[in-house]
Amino acid sequence: MPAAHIVEVGQILCGSERLFLIAGPCVIEDEATMMRTAEGLKTIAASLGLPLIFKSSFMKDNRSAIDHYHGPGLEKGLAMLARIREAFDLPVITDVHYPEQVPAVADAVDVIQIPAYLCMQSALVMAAARTGRPVNLKHGQFLDPANMRKPVAKIESTGSRQIMLTERGYTFGYNDLVVDPRSFYELRQTGYPVVFDITHSIRRYGIPSKDPRGSRREYLNTIARAGVAAGVHGLFVEAHPKPAEARCDAASQVPLADMAAFLKPLIEIHTLVSRQRQ
Repeated sequence: MPAAHIVEVGQILCGSERLFLIAGPCVIEDEATMMRTAEGLKTIAASLGLPLIFKSSFMKDNRSAIDHYHGPGLEKGLAMLARIREAFDLPVITDVHYPEQVPAVADAVDVIQIPAYLCMQSALVMAAARTGRPVNLKHGQFLDPANMRKPVAKIESTGSRQIMLTERGYTFGYNDLVVDPRSFYELRQTGYPVVFDITHSIRRYGIPSKDPRGSRREYLNTIARAGVAAGVHGLFVEAHPKPAEARCDAASQVPLADMAAFLKPLIEIHTLVSRQRQ
């Protein structure tokens, strides 16, 4: 079902009947890796008829250890996203952590993302909304999905209706996440496009991302197909040419070479669900 509020990202109508994709490496790495991934994703998305928004983070401020790679930083990271945006004619999305980062990010990207841990930070959320850029608000692992209406209302108070909501799993006991299908229903009740962050939903906290035990990859296809069947409007998939060598979320990123095979059944399910609603 199309969202009540369609969010325009370049030529992409997020929330329409057409499924869209947000994808890229977890964090910005060397230029060769980034350009290879962007080129590969654009080719795959075009072959599948999926509109693509390229995603990567200039900074990961929630790494579990200070000596883990946190990204290249604001200036270098935004410069890399600008090169990708220009070279491949792709809209880009990245996340912000502090209100003072917002102006520079808004000048460089098409969508501003609010990390799940920070979705209730009023100053950050409202600073992003006031830029006029679409805001992708990730569902906090700690928050009842129905309570995502509260940060949505903060954005709406600025006059913005350029909002997307992303599900990424809910804290279930210690060091585990669960995807509750009721969340997709609750997020859709806001009237805004709903995205499913599939790869973050299989991460296991407390285990280094390079450790194969750091994700529940065996659940990847199951939860992806459940989310699409539940009626999400977009997919969020972190991808990397060689995930085992990735500098963040190595255990959960999808190999670039496997992306087309991973996405095809999801597109088929989305098409079937859309036909049933007609």
